[in-house]
Amino acid sequence: MSLKKKSLIIAVDFDGTCVTHDFPRVGKDIGAASVLRDIVAAGHKLILWTMRSDGRDCPTARNGQVMENTNPLTDAVNWFDENGIKLFGIQRNPDQDTWTSSPKAYAHLYIDDAALGCPLKEDSKISDRPFVDWDEVREFFFK
Repeated sequence: MSLKKKSLIIAVDFDGTCVTHDFPRVGKDIGAASVLRDIVAAGHKLILWTMRSDGRDCPTARNGQVMENTNPLTDAVNWFDENGIKLFGIQRNPDQDTWTSSPKAYAHLYIDDAALGCPLKEDSKISDRPFVDWDEVREFFFK
């Protein structure tokens, strides 16, 4: 399959994928924004596919510590807006309602730091956990 000729729907995770892990806050830059902008500019569509949620679904404690009142999903959506990255969908594929009621967002590809085969790198200066290597992702799409 030539990625340059086919328009793909791509589900992308947020924490550890677009930014370092720092939930419920938005993590540090790991180089995702420019690659994601180029992917959208090439005609592909992005779905934000994350465990983050807002409102009553947002946890109030983590590891025994009370978290500040946050809207982590909104914070992630705002990150895309602030970085000039257009989203096709948030937590769902808006086109799939006509053929399924499944909660799984249909996509051709899933970019997620927890996915088998997703390229990861480590940099202890910015995170104590591995995160997506966006140089390798760029190579995959634009080599």
